[in-house]
Amino acid sequence: MKIAADFSKRVVVHSEQLDWISSPMAGVDRRPLDRVGAEVARATSIVRYAPGSEFSPHVHTGGEEFLVLEGVFQDEHGDFPQGSYIRNPPKSKHKPGSDEGCIIFVKLWQFQPHDKTHVRLQTHHMGSVQHATFKGLAITPLYKDDLEEVSLLHFEAGANMQISAMGGAELLVLEGEVTEQSDVLVKHSWLRLPINSELNITAGKQGAKVWLKLGHLTDVDKQIERVQNA
Repeated sequence: MKIAADFSKRVVVHSEQLDWISSPMAGVDRRPLDRVGAEVARATSIVRYAPGSEFSPHVHTGGEEFLVLEGVFQDEHGDFPQGSYIRNPPKSKHKPGSDEGCIIFVKLWQFQPHDKTHVRLQTHHMGSVQHATFKGLAITPLYKDDLEEVSLLHFEAGANMQISAMGGAELLVLEGEVTEQSDVLVKHSWLRLPINSELNITAGKQGAKVWLKLGHLTDVDKQIERVQNA
């Protein structure tokens, strides 16, 4: 299966306009954003757990990264409410589910094989710092290594950020709206820019909160190769 699988192209998806697609587990539905592969896939999705639903225990051979958008996600490691940012590295395992139901933004098979770092952050309890360059913009760092950088951006009304995205960029709007080129991105709109791009976003009248990942697309061919060899 291939969805938005040409990583040389700019992609915008307004995810809340997509239909939910059933997963192999009852009560768990998905809105695919990009995907290369079948059930074992390099994938980016919005996933919805109905109240009381769960997946059977499984290993994330290629790692799993997710942000809880609504509700409370649960596994044997704890309860993760809205705002939780989680990185489960390659070879980690769990039994995910949700008693009350939840929606998460999740990325699979996008880790370096040597990455062994577990990350469990509750972003609603984290502070932010003013950006050193852009007025009206604050940043909450979430993760950084030699390949990628992940953060939350907090825009005041009308604030603008223009940066080089030499290693590609990917963002999900969490609150408010932003404009990038001619596209207005609203809550849960998703944007992916290819390597050697420029990201130029301006917040709307109510400001915006955005999840942003930079640098990771320099490794996309190797990620896909690892999926195909799994």
